Amino acid sequence: MARSKDVCETEYVHEDRVKSARKAIHDDETLLGMAETFGVLSDPTRLKIVLALLKEELCVCDIAALLKVTDSAISHQLRLLKNLRLVKYRRDGKMAYYSLEDKHIEDLIRVAIRHISE
Repeated sequence: MARSKDVCETEYVHEDRVKSARKAIHDDETLLGMAETFGVLSDPTRLKIVLALLKEELCVCDIAALLKVTDSAISHQLRLLKNLRLVKYRRDGKMAYYSLEDKHIEDLIRVAIRHISE
């Protein structure tokens, strides 16, 4: 049986490299948080919301009009994003305006865009 060219032809574990790489793997709680963040951003609707919020603070009605979906659907998506601390809101009278939680979210999105563009 022929071996694929993209695998080692012999089995040898570089213990020093494995030990070094192990330090890059975070604890289970951090890994779970990262997986949840990337998972929530894997949905196209939620990603569109985050991309829109990169540019502008928006209310639910604005986002619903932008994406051509119901206010209820947007509220559901925003709740998921808020629970993972990706977005925040502020009240102004009867209006609730959403924005990104912090600069880290903006950085994460910009790095992903740059990665895809290169």
